[in-house]
Amino acid sequence: MIWHCSGFSFDSKMPILMGILNCTPDSFSDGGEHADFNDAIAHAQRMVEEGAQIIDVGGESTRPGAEEVSPEEEKARILEIIAALADQGICVSVDTRHPEVAKAALEAGASIVNDISGFRNPDMVDVVKSSDCGLVVMHMQGEPHTMQENPTYTDVVAEVADYLKQRTSELEAAGIAHDRMCIDPGPGFGKTPKQTLELVRNLHEFVHLGYPVMAALSRKSYIGYAYKIDNPKDRDAVSATEALMACELGASVVRAHNVAETVKALKDLRPYVVLSLGCNVALVAEDNELREAKIAQLNHAIGQLCMLPDSQLIDIASFYESEPAYYTEQEPFINTVVLLRSGIAPKELLGYIHAIENSLGRVREIENGPRTCDIDIVDYQMYVVESDILTLPHPRATERDFVVKPLLEILPHHVLADGTVVGEVPEDKRVGSAVKL
Repeated sequence: MIWHCSGFSFDSKMPILMGILNCTPDSFSDGGEHADFNDAIAHAQRMVEEGAQIIDVGGESTRPGAEEVSPEEEKARILEIIAALADQGICVSVDTRHPEVAKAALEAGASIVNDISGFRNPDMVDVVKSSDCGLVVMHMQGEPHTMQENPTYTDVVAEVADYLKQRTSELEAAGIAHDRMCIDPGPGFGKTPKQTLELVRNLHEFVHLGYPVMAALSRKSYIGYAYKIDNPKDRDAVSATEALMACELGASVVRAHNVAETVKALKDLRPYVVLSLGCNVALVAEDNELREAKIAQLNHAIGQLCMLPDSQLIDIASFYESEPAYYTEQEPFINTVVLLRSGIAPKELLGYIHAIENSLGRVREIENGPRTCDIDIVDYQMYVVESDILTLPHPRATERDFVVKPLLEILPHHVLADGTVVGEVPEDKRVGSAVKL
């Protein structure tokens, strides 16, 4: 996905670094350090040199219990800094919940509005509608002053995802283009440390919404809770590790205090791999039992994929039943798509996959014929190859309904490594029509 932010465009295939510039006297970890104009500019330039592609400028602390700052005071703290950074060609984000501040910041040269209140204020919506800026749409339960008093959820992941889905839909209905928006689940904003941990360990669920996902984890209190680190400034190394974990789960924008530490950690980010799985052979007579047996066979294969070295299974689509493709004289298939992060090279990974197929009784007597388990590498990030052994991306991927439907369920708007956009297969070109179970 491409995130369009005024004159800047960011490809979410690789992490986009947003450096934090708090021009406040009372932010939770660096209050007062960059309130002076020269200190702020120097710090922003240093973050850009270290790898930040965006500088997020804030003039109001939104730490738990923070008191609201007047828009006039907020503008006095940030506008001159925003203008100076924008004049240097830097992509500037303004971190504000006040419409008049956002408007002034955009006029000063900001390209992104990062609103912790999720653009709930109609006046803020009017401000961004009159611009082509990017938006960071965040979830927050309550307000900064009171948000940590008693945050309550039945299912924090589902409820935050539902909120962001509704909010972005409302913004699109108001005229904001889909490709201008990034979503932020709001770790630590109206959430206990335990709730935040559950949220950040399930960031892949937010990828399903079809927008770039922000990981704003830096120095947050859940890190202190989970790793027993009381001083926020001592959390930078762990914050960077958490950023890496978030990006492996699919986050594409990382908001960080310590850019250098984060860049260092993200060098260990493994490529993503999309695998399609299918099964239509199971030795059970009854139709319902046969379907369940096919699903059990695929689950067995998925279990073995979880044991691959230097790999992590990130996400699994629903199961789909499909008509047999190419060789039609056989039983219907059960299919799904799995997303991995892996350090195994493609041809070596193919060897592991064949071993899994063979362990489950795969027989290759008829081309495209019946099989107990079939695993195809559909896409391997950054790899475009064609050989007798392996072709990437899979040359038939985008015609196969039983691949496209589960793939788009977990990776909406996916683009293959060769630049092919994956979209719904037209009926006249569809092979193996699939129905979600």
